Amino acid sequence: MLARITSAAIRGLLVALLVVLPSLLLPVAATQSPEIVAFTALLAGGLIFAEYYSNFPSFLEFRDAPPLNRSRFIFVSLCMILLSLLAGHPFQPTGFSALVHKLAFTVGDALDFAYSPVQLARLMMPSHVPQYTVDLVRAAAGLSYLISLVSIAYFAYVIRLRNWPLASGTFNVWVNLPLFDPTTGGDVVTRLQRDAKLHIVAGVLLPFLLPALVQMTASVFDPALLGSPQLLIWCVTGWAMVPASMITRGMARLRVADLIEQKRRTFNHDNDLQVV
Repeated sequence: MLARITSAAIRGLLVALLVVLPSLLLPVAATQSPEIVAFTALLAGGLIFAEYYSNFPSFLEFRDAPPLNRSRFIFVSLCMILLSLLAGHPFQPTGFSALVHKLAFTVGDALDFAYSPVQLARLMMPSHVPQYTVDLVRAAAGLSYLISLVSIAYFAYVIRLRNWPLASGTFNVWVNLPLFDPTTGGDVVTRLQRDAKLHIVAGVLLPFLLPALVQMTASVFDPALLGSPQLLIWCVTGWAMVPASMITRGMARLRVADLIEQKRRTFNHDNDLQVV
């Protein structure tokens, strides 16, 4: 009991810290709405604590199948730390922030080729926005998109070379897929594969579609607001990491479907041997 409470509390605290991370790293002049940030951090930390403290799953998938969720957290944290240093550099330059600034602008320039997500993110900025803000958005988009690709490649490595999720013990489908109902909608393997492919396709397309959607809804959300450091960090992190999370979720479901299919083949083979 004590170990579960401690583990849940640490996880909740880390998630709350992630929410307030930009406010902690940015200079005071670049931060806004600390009350909203604090409330969001408490809410997110409380939800994670309740999820991991409970014996029964509710909404969080793959909570007992490390390192999927912890790798997501690490890469999102890395993205937010680097973007915070990038956005805060003009306000309070340091040697490390200058290094991140140079790296981000180099990566953004390298990934700003025809029809790339980074180019679409740059082109969505209105013409009246200062050129430095446009370059900053491009740099942030390039750096975050690179981190998202690395996170996908890392999980592919975990699946192929580290035998996820079997390397950490038995895999309980009900605990790790609490929102998936195996009793409805036909064959379980077919449904898992279909859902996985939908997640992967959506994750691939979203970085391309979101800039176009922002341009179409410019009357509701003005892209020029990305000149605000906090908003830039949150929006660009979400633009890059949410699709990456969807892709890794799809890869995980494909892996689960493959394991179920292997189990079925083994069971059918054993039955055939018993009949003979």
